[in-house]
Order: sequence, then C-alpha cells, then structure tokens
Amino acid sequence: MIVFEQTFKNIDDVLWKDAGCGSELDYIEQTSWILFLKYLDDLERDKKTMAELSAHSYKEIIKPEFKWEVWAAPKDESGKLDHHKALTGDDLKDFVNNKLFPYLKKFKLDATNADTIEYKIGEIFSELNNKIQSGYNLREVINLVDELRFRSHVEKHEMSHLYEDKIKNMGNAGRNGGEYYTPRPLIRTIVKVVDPKIGDKIYDGASGSAGFLVEAFDYLKNSKNLSTKEMGILQKKSFYGKEKKSLAYVIGIMNMILHGIEAPNIIHTNTLSENIADIQENERYDIILANPPFGGKERAEVQQNFPIKTGETASLFLQHFIKNLKAGGRAGIVIKNTFLSNADNASINLRKQLLETCDLHTILDLPKNTFVGAGVQTVVLFFEKGKPTQNIWYYQLNLERNLGKTNPLNENDLKEFIELQKSKGESINSWMMNIDDLDTTTYDLSVRNPNRNDGIVLRDPEAILEDIETHDEESAEILNAIRGLL
Repeated sequence: MIVFEQTFKNIDDVLWKDAGCGSELDYIEQTSWILFLKYLDDLERDKKTMAELSAHSYKEIIKPEFKWEVWAAPKDESGKLDHHKALTGDDLKDFVNNKLFPYLKKFKLDATNADTIEYKIGEIFSELNNKIQSGYNLREVINLVDELRFRSHVEKHEMSHLYEDKIKNMGNAGRNGGEYYTPRPLIRTIVKVVDPKIGDKIYDGASGSAGFLVEAFDYLKNSKNLSTKEMGILQKKSFYGKEKKSLAYVIGIMNMILHGIEAPNIIHTNTLSENIADIQENERYDIILANPPFGGKERAEVQQNFPIKTGETASLFLQHFIKNLKAGGRAGIVIKNTFLSNADNASINLRKQLLETCDLHTILDLPKNTFVGAGVQTVVLFFEKGKPTQNIWYYQLNLERNLGKTNPLNENDLKEFIELQKSKGESINSWMMNIDDLDTTTYDLSVRNPNRNDGIVLRDPEAILEDIETHDEESAEILNAIRGLL
C-alpha cells in the first residue's frame, strides 16, 4: 500500500508542474485514463493466461501497435524501460493525441453491445482528452503508472482503496465535495439498512463516482461464498447507474472497474431528461441507493417530464426514484433536510406522494459537515414502495464533536443507528411518529426530537432563506402567468 501511495503522490507532483493540469479534478482525470490503460493491459495478460491454461484461444482487445508494452512501456532484455523504443516529448504527445485516443474512441461504434468492456473503452475515451501538455511530463507519469500492478486480488484491493482516497481528496479540494464524494461510512450504513440481495437490480440515477454501487457490490460479494453463476449475476445483471457529467461518469466507471466490475452498466446521460410517464414495469429496480445533487435548478422543459413541477433538482430526482422503484422495492436516498419542511406547493405535494405510495419507515438526520465543504445539512430517507406510511422512525445523529476534513464521519458514529433501526427502538436520539399525528395541510416532516430541548427545534437560517427564495420564484411564475393572460 505504501508503494502505491507514494506512486500516486509522485504522479500528482508531476501533474502539478504541467501547464495543462490546474486542479485536483485534472489530476484524477488524467491519472484515470493512464491507469485504465495499464489496468487493461494487466487484464488482457490474465485472460490470455487463463485461456491458455484451459486450452482455449483468446482474442485480444487492443491491436498490437496500441498495446501498453509497445507505446507506453517497451522493455529491453533485462526487463527495464527501453529508452530507444519508448516515445517521449512531442513524439509521445502526438501519438497519444492523434493516434491512440482516436483509435480508442472508435471502440464505442464497433462494440457488439453496451455491456462489454470494448464499449466502455470507447465511452471513456469519447469523454476524455489528454490535458498533459508536456510530453516529458506525460512520459514521467506513464513510467510511474507502469510500476503499478493489477494482477493479484490484494493489488486490486489496495488500488481501489487508493483510488477512493483520490476521489475523496478531489471532493475535499473545492465546491464539488457533495457531487463527487459521499462519505463511505454513510454509504455502507445505508447499504446495510436497505440490505440488497443477490439477484436484486440495484440503481443509482445520480451515480457520480459510483460509491453506492461499489459499496453494494462489496456488500453482496462478501455476504456469502458465491457460486460462479451468482458472481456472473453480480458482474452483469445487478448494478445500474446514470450520470450527467463527463468527469464523474469516467471516474465512476473507473472506480467500478478497479473494484472488480469489468463492464459497468453506467450510462452517460441526463437522468432528468427522461419522462417518468414512459417508465415501464419491466424497467424498474428492486433497490435504489442515491445521493442526488444538492443544489441546482432545472429548466422548464426538464420539469415537464414530471407530474410535480419544480426547479429543485433533488425533488425531481426523488420523483424519478419513486417511479423507478418496483412494488416492494427498497430505497435509501440522501436529500437536503429542507425537503422535510419546505412550504412550497411542490414540496408539500411530493411529501404527500411519498407518504401515500411508499412506507417511509426511517429518517436519519445527519449533523452539519457530514459532507465536508458542501455546506448543507442532510437527511437519509429509507422507504419501501407499495404501501402507505403508518409510522416514521426518526434517528438524530448527535455527535460530541464537530465534523470536518480532519474529523470526518466514521462507521462507529453510526453504530447505534444501525442497532436501533432494526427494532425501531426509542432512545435519547430516536423516536417514533405516527402518521395520524401529521398535519395534512403541510405534510411537514421536520426533525423535532421530543427527547431533547423540550422538543423545540429551530429551523436553520439557510433553510428559512431557501424557503423565502422558493416562495419568491413561485410568486414570479404566477405573476408571469397572469401577465400572459392579460
């Protein structure tokens, strides 16, 4: 692990010097495509060896002139880099930009179907460009990546953890924290509560770096000794995702591949552009795990795809998830805590729909800075589709420390929640609310812990300002509609 860690640090040091890479986002993007090609080379070697051992032939994916050992790391007789054959400087940059990338992009057109690694190769290189401006820096990075090995289970495991760390650092580096990185202790907790089974179709329509899908894969892979058939189901028929942004899409695919899913079923698309009225029963999922984008406003034409019109991205995603869940399907969704109390018509109607069509059995209230740098407070909604809500069990995660970059959420913080959630037990941090006690004019689900502060919970100032902004937007829409009639 120390060798891998030092290699990643050395790669970042090289990229920091390059004029084409200005941020952590660039570092991981550029590291990803080079890592992927090295991984692909090791994968091909393994598959070829396995085929030879079983007396089968193996058709190689990459043409000889584009193989890693030819253009990236040709070796001499002693097994060291052959400097006479290894491209560098402008020669290397020209080869990568004008020959390698165009060749790899074509894989998407030539692949037989979308669930093959060939198709994923084409998709990845259709979304990326080489940003490393110096061919000499590119040579340094390639040499460093060539030192890494993806052959053994231990090596792949260590590499996947380091890649997760890079995603985490990227998130902590700036405004993209919540977008790219959901804390893994939280994801693992959500997966444990939702408890997927082998054979379930598991979906994340805002997959980002694919943290939910990766953790669900690990959860199921380690749940028991899997048969070859069960492992095949996990590989090809269990995990599905959609992602709008190019970089997040590429990172998500790379993350899943490094965790052992060879051809991830992630589609590069705007999930919200799909009209939910068109979703058919056979397209629905057993499990939905997601952390949709916190902010953002969607255009009017996107809102037309949903029965409850709102510009709030997370509320549109929630409608999408409810519609995409099978009867009896289970979900764990992270959402801003303002969803529970916003007084605009869309929020009220969406809470009403959720309670009437699903059993919203658990709400986990998370502390500030659970999402480092994101500046929002969140809750997790756990629900099952197909029957109305009778009781909601709340758990308020109260910690004795403030969360932050140097003090992030850990699994021990959530241990009591997991234990109490099974029995819906009451404690200083948990309580039950009967749906009959709900005000059906507002469907307000605000977190009001009766066991603390005499049950008085003051609304966050940011939530109040956001509510005012939503009302102002609604008023403007009404006025515009009136003007249109005059």
